[in-house]
Amino acid sequence: MSLISIIASPNLNKPSLAEGILIGDKHYSEVYLAIDSSIVPEERLSPTPSMLDGLDLETETDLRILGCELIQSAGILLRLPQVAMATAQVLFHRFFYSKSFIKHNFEIVAMACINLASKIEESPRRVRDVLNVFHHLKQSRDKRRTRTPLTLDQNYINTKSQVIKAERRILKELGFCVHVKHPHKIVVMYLQVLECEKNQTLVQTAWNYMNDALRTNVFVRFEAETIACACIYLAARALQIPLPTDPHWYLLFGGTEEDISDICITTLKLYSRKKPNYEQLEREVEKKRLLLDEAKQKSKGLNPNGTPALTGTEGFSPASKPCSPREVKVEDNSPVTKVQKEYEERQPVSKIPPNGINKDTKETFQNGQKHSQSRSSSRSRSPHRQITSRCSHSGTYSSHSSPSPRQHKGHRSPLLSHLKAEHRSSETSRHSIKRRRSRSRSRSVSQERGRDRDRDHQKRKHEHSSSSSSRGHHRDRQERSRSREHGQRSKHHSRSHSSHVHSRHRR
Repeated sequence: MSLISIIASPNLNKPSLAEGILIGDKHYSEVYLAIDSSIVPEERLSPTPSMLDGLDLETETDLRILGCELIQSAGILLRLPQVAMATAQVLFHRFFYSKSFIKHNFEIVAMACINLASKIEESPRRVRDVLNVFHHLKQSRDKRRTRTPLTLDQNYINTKSQVIKAERRILKELGFCVHVKHPHKIVVMYLQVLECEKNQTLVQTAWNYMNDALRTNVFVRFEAETIACACIYLAARALQIPLPTDPHWYLLFGGTEEDISDICITTLKLYSRKKPNYEQLEREVEKKRLLLDEAKQKSKGLNPNGTPALTGTEGFSPASKPCSPREVKVEDNSPVTKVQKEYEERQPVSKIPPNGINKDTKETFQNGQKHSQSRSSSRSRSPHRQITSRCSHSGTYSSHSSPSPRQHKGHRSPLLSHLKAEHRSSETSRHSIKRRRSRSRSRSVSQERGRDRDRDHQKRKHEHSSSSSSRGHHRDRQERSRSREHGQRSKHHSRSHSSHVHSRHRR
């Protein structure tokens, strides 16, 4: 609920602030903040922003009940006082009367509400604790899944930043008017006036009805005093405890029979509803979100994937349109066309084929093409020559090998054919000059390569001869050294043998 809608509430008894407050030289603050401004106007109750986005009333009610149950369970695990949990649930209802369930994740908003309410009621909790508790509640819903602690990864960081941003968004939408007047103390005070405060069962039952009513929208529709009277009325009826009826006791506290009956019916309907299914509600919200995104893309003229949508079937048709330049006949009054028409009228009808080339010239042209191809293939297959030959073939014959389809459509004038023949002859002469130059270059390159090869061959021969001569000298030296060693050994052996013989003769 935005701040402007709070100010526009018909229930406000604000003073006239037409001129505002004068601070210095300027007028400020025509905004009037009071506890009464927490009541949502009747025109904002139906249709809600979620209903405007395509969500039905039953699904929205189930989402509200589920969000309040999450806040209550998380508050018990966080050991928050009941006042803080009640404040968080009231803030949750107020926010979703200003924003849609389809555009905002109710679980993130519930975390932000309980974090904000803990600060309002002076029982602050860390965002990390809130995330851990909601992670535990999510795992406890799925009984088949094993419970694991919350990992501090990038997903945790993103969720934490989303909760902080959602808390700021709640404050902005509510205009920082987050005060909630709770009927908890009022119930005890009214029972004291009725002299029933000693009946603990009655007090506890009225308290329980009041906590259950937090799941409904009665706290944003009625005053706290009226809600306290309705809870006491329900508890007394359930326990069959008589209360003053002449006059009715709730008239003393400013309640009316219509308001009390409306609160009682809304609260009792809560017990007849089925328990909301978390997965089913998530699927329903996701489906509506996708439909809403598709509608937005359509309104912008885009497809769901972001590509531009075609406005008609003929937008990108490959066929030629009726307004094609080929079919539209426009008279050309240029002097060139006039000369061409006069020339055509003077000249007789020629027997030149549609492509502008005679049969004989075509045959001679094909023979020249074959001859040039055979000459290029007979030469050496160097890489440079292959590249130049490919370039010359592609540049010379590609324009004449296949005539364009436009040349066969109708008869052309002899002037145009003559001009085309001259252009082609100039192109062929130009390409023949290029071929000669490329051939001469390739020949010079091949000659230089042949010379380099001869030089390398002579060098290799010289190196081989020098290496073989050095090897022969080395072998001669080895043989000489071996013959010397053999002679020395034979001399030593003969000396030793002669000495042995002389010693024998002496003996």
